[in-house]
Amino acid sequence: MLAQFPILTILIWLPLVGAFLCLCTGSDKHANTARTIAVVVSLASLLLCIPLYLGFDPGRYDMQFTEDHLWIRAYQIHYALGIDGISLIMVILTNFTGLLVVIAGCHTINIRVSQYMAAFLTMQAMIVGVFCAMDAILFYVFWEGMLIPMYLSIGMWGSSNRSYASIKFFLFTFFGSLLMLVALVYLYNLTGSFMIQNFYGLPLSLKTQEWLFVAFLFAFAVKVPMWPVHTWLPDAHTEAPAGGSVVLAALMLKLGIYGFLRLSMPITPLACAELAWVMIILSLVAIVYIGLVAIVQTDMKKLIAYSSIAHMGFATLGCFMVYDIISHTHTLQDAYMSLEGAVIQMVAHAFGSGAMFLGIGLMADRFYNHSRLIKDYGGVAHTMPLFAAFFMLFAMSNVGLPGTAGFVGEFMVIMSAFQAHYWVAGIAALSLVLSASYTLWMYKRVFFGPIANSSVAGFTDITWTEKINYILLGAGVFFVGLYPQPIINVMRVTIGHLLLQSIPSTLAANSLINSNLYFG
Repeated sequence: MLAQFPILTILIWLPLVGAFLCLCTGSDKHANTARTIAVVVSLASLLLCIPLYLGFDPGRYDMQFTEDHLWIRAYQIHYALGIDGISLIMVILTNFTGLLVVIAGCHTINIRVSQYMAAFLTMQAMIVGVFCAMDAILFYVFWEGMLIPMYLSIGMWGSSNRSYASIKFFLFTFFGSLLMLVALVYLYNLTGSFMIQNFYGLPLSLKTQEWLFVAFLFAFAVKVPMWPVHTWLPDAHTEAPAGGSVVLAALMLKLGIYGFLRLSMPITPLACAELAWVMIILSLVAIVYIGLVAIVQTDMKKLIAYSSIAHMGFATLGCFMVYDIISHTHTLQDAYMSLEGAVIQMVAHAFGSGAMFLGIGLMADRFYNHSRLIKDYGGVAHTMPLFAAFFMLFAMSNVGLPGTAGFVGEFMVIMSAFQAHYWVAGIAALSLVLSASYTLWMYKRVFFGPIANSSVAGFTDITWTEKINYILLGAGVFFVGLYPQPIINVMRVTIGHLLLQSIPSTLAANSLINSNLYFG
């Protein structure tokens, strides 16, 4: 019965209706009404994820909760939605993050509140749409649609250099996606359909696959972001309001990885196998070089932004190491662990980095000139002891301490990479040292030592609404760090099927492929 209920449509359109209602409240005289609407809509969306999770059958690899309506007949474009195990995890993560951002915005945003809430509810709807879209044009519409509210959030509620950052963000991400549209149109001409499922298994030559792979790469590498197209992210993070930074870190960066998993790997498996070495090198550069860049940052937001790029390097490494792993081990087991580690890293990074961006925004709001410079702080633990304890937890997750979310995904990727190239695993493991260096160095200077100035002396500890956010995020960090099995159970069959679709026939022929391992 639940399968016939249009729950995915509701998860997309409910936030849009909420955004419209927020805008209808008008000026800031009715700010509390806009806040209430946003919280109620976000909470309702998150609660809808409970039946979505309970009704999902983890033993199936095909799309579930499907909806299919012909949208534009002339071009066979469908309003088609559905989720598999990976989509389910990301939809829940999106709605969870959406509620946290709205709650945080209730305290920190006091100007144009209704527009702020409308922008973030719209962003939530667009991101859920990307994770649910089964039609390529619908996917593209949602993909580009999220740029507008994010552009507005940086441009309207950002810091002093917000215009430059918002335009740079828009240009990088918009033009990066144009080649993806060209690739989708090319695939439509081959199949006569925009349904993504129909693009899988096409008998494409290596040269064609390479061109398609490059077109997808421009779109997804910018979004991750991978080196050297990462330069928009530190500016966007630095200038965005705290909620915008959280959405960027927790959700938008994951869309690039999701694109690789949903489009690049199953549509162009031969090109992915041929060019995997390029992706591995770019991932290692992101992990090590960007980690070194993070060490010299003086702005806390920039430091965590560069840290995010380095951590996302693990996710791309986990995706593209599978080809070398299968070549060396001739089995799927370690390749599966590599992909699984990449997805868990996406979830773990959302909790850890999202919480740290919220915390930096919280301190900046309390500082008299909203400074984020490390040198302006010191002794925060004396005035905000509870906040300091929470921030330490999230810093430990960022470092990759065992028992926290940050450890699980990175450990799985390193372990699986070791099966193919010990030097790749060794270089990747260096990031743990780098991450510990810049994170703990920042924590020491900001939270320990004598109180730096009168502004820090006047800090008050976190309020009860801020406690709610940190308790939820802390629970997420421990949940993924101590018991990630529910996540693994949900995505196991989906990842197994994705892996089988993404392996070129030449590689599969030399491997001991046992699909029963994943499909029971």
